[in-house]
Amino acid sequence: MDKRRRAYLFRTRLNRAIQQAGSNQSALARMTGVDRSTISQLLRDDAARLPNAQMVGACAEALGVSADWLLGLAEHPETAADLMANALTLTDAPRALIDEQIYNWHREADGYKIRHVPAALPDMLKTHAVLEWEYGPHLGRTASEAITASAKRLDWMQQSQSDYEIAMPLFEVQSFVEGTGYYAGLAKDIRAQQIEHWLELGTALYPRMRLYLFDARRLYSAPITVFGPLLAVIYVGRNYLAFRDTPRVRAFSDHFDHLVRNAHITARGFSDHIEALRKSLA
Repeated sequence: MDKRRRAYLFRTRLNRAIQQAGSNQSALARMTGVDRSTISQLLRDDAARLPNAQMVGACAEALGVSADWLLGLAEHPETAADLMANALTLTDAPRALIDEQIYNWHREADGYKIRHVPAALPDMLKTHAVLEWEYGPHLGRTASEAITASAKRLDWMQQSQSDYEIAMPLFEVQSFVEGTGYYAGLAKDIRAQQIEHWLELGTALYPRMRLYLFDARRLYSAPITVFGPLLAVIYVGRNYLAFRDTPRVRAFSDHFDHLVRNAHITARGFSDHIEALRKSLA
């Protein structure tokens, strides 16, 4: 970019930043510690020279934009710190069924494909009895109310225009069927009802909801959810780590697609696999 073009871009963006900040030339002069005539000269249509670095930096700081953007070296007016803050956020992740953040992210991504690796079995596929067993100990008497509220929201998500792809490790389903590990103590009849529920959902929601099982001895994934091209979220326990910048969202999408391509049980074979597990339970 030649000097005259860059000077024109600087004037245009400086004027835009002043307007968006609800400021004016006099106020900018006060904030930068220069005469108003200096600011007027910067904004003159026939000004062919750029101010020095100190002046550019002072204007950028006063107006809350980046110096690189004023000079045409960046496409976003936000500072690097603001861009990072917007691209990466850390939010609370309550261990409860009423999770406003997750619900809002689903609504934001309505119509996009949602890719999900749950921390255990996905809540939206569990029976009320399993939810009561899992969440009752810490939700207490409010567990039933929470499950009812959650069911309404899950119903909304299932009626949305989004396609769902869910990938889980093989051992998670196997452990549930056998009542071992995390699921130790879960009654056999509840597990049997859950398996029937999976078979019903597998038929009713396929192909809009597709489930894959991968071998954790070959592949690994942290609990993640990718909401279309909008954001990717990692569940770390008490918090969600959410990314909105395109390269990272694409990287998490590619990671999920790798799980799907290398799945031990594909979406087409999921119901047959569950049927076989049901026979072993019987």
